[in-house]
Amino acid sequence: MNPAHATVLLWVWGCLQAFEIVEKENIFQRTPCPAFLMFDNAAYLADMSFELPCHCKPEEVSAVVWYYQKDLGGSHTKVLTDFDGRVLTEESQVRVGSDMLVRFSIRMFSLLVFRAQPEDSGLYFCGTRKGDYFYAYDVDVQSSEGMVATFKDQGQEPFADEHHGSLHIFTTFWEWTPCDRCGVRGEQWRIGLCYLRSPGLSPRYRKTVPDVVSCGSQAVPGKLRAWAREHSPELLVQSCVVPCEQKAAREGFVAILSYVSKLGSPPWVPQVPIQFHWQRLGHGLIISCPGARPEHAVAWDKDHQYFYRTQYLEGVNRSMRVFIDHGNHLHIRFTQLSDRGIYYCWRQGVRVAGLRLGVTTRGRYQPSFSDPETRSAVELTLIGYLFITAVFVTIHLCRCCCYLFHCHPNFSS
Repeated sequence: MNPAHATVLLWVWGCLQAFEIVEKENIFQRTPCPAFLMFDNAAYLADMSFELPCHCKPEEVSAVVWYYQKDLGGSHTKVLTDFDGRVLTEESQVRVGSDMLVRFSIRMFSLLVFRAQPEDSGLYFCGTRKGDYFYAYDVDVQSSEGMVATFKDQGQEPFADEHHGSLHIFTTFWEWTPCDRCGVRGEQWRIGLCYLRSPGLSPRYRKTVPDVVSCGSQAVPGKLRAWAREHSPELLVQSCVVPCEQKAAREGFVAILSYVSKLGSPPWVPQVPIQFHWQRLGHGLIISCPGARPEHAVAWDKDHQYFYRTQYLEGVNRSMRVFIDHGNHLHIRFTQLSDRGIYYCWRQGVRVAGLRLGVTTRGRYQPSFSDPETRSAVELTLIGYLFITAVFVTIHLCRCCCYLFHCHPNFSS
């Protein structure tokens, strides 16, 4: 490509970007802000990332500020802004358990919250630096800890709806994910979140269906939330089989390597990028799939062994040493020598990465309170000391009581 063609392409690209910005501004001109602030209800599962668009704003406002309140009219308000030189956050840089103030980003007036937690549930306001609000959301992030899995291949059915007078509690399922593997038997699932229908909901919260909101919405009165807390999210799983797409270019590349090789057998060429990791014997390991989200179809294999959720999903068996959690992470508790091998990760039906795991009995291990195993060891040690102390004090109290009653049977004399 000569410099003239490159200049023309850059000019066209700049024009398209300017057109996109103009279109965005025209949308704000056509969408007037409501006179009375309403809240759009939205529900997500824990560890998901979500985007809240600011659908309306005055034309003179060039940058927005987002505000967060746990409850309407609360005294504590978090200000979410990218002013003062704040660097935009990327989802891949977010750590689990970090505060929301380092897990958000504002792009084109929209608020992005990465790896949301149940503590992030509440009200989000789009406004100005002076505190003028234009648009608002009622966000409900439901925890996956009590999530119930239902396997259709085993004849299981989702939970039945609950009826408590005029209160109707039910599960709303998302669309089925793609098959998590190709060429072999795979699985697909759909996430179901808790919703309820009641005539006594606050009219200030905008609903997609009349009188229906998510169970953790601020529109639900306090007396009804106790019923809603007992209805946990659900996961519906079923088997599937889909063919793999042929990759002629990759097969041709392998054929060339086989021809060039002077050995008796062709060289081993990994089909996906593979990382190497050494894990100390007896310690736990959590493996994440690159670019995967909780709503994605993710599968795990070890060499030629398939980890199906029917057997390896968290909660299926409490004694499992290897399991998959609801965030699509693979957990290995108390690593053993038999865990050595290559662990492959599938995302949306395509194998995308691998991890060659080696187990060693050598090396120094630096304990840290950020390590869950170190925290568990400290907690068990403290509990043991407290138990021994309680037994020691109880024995001495019993001895003192026996001494007093035996040596002084008659206190009046």
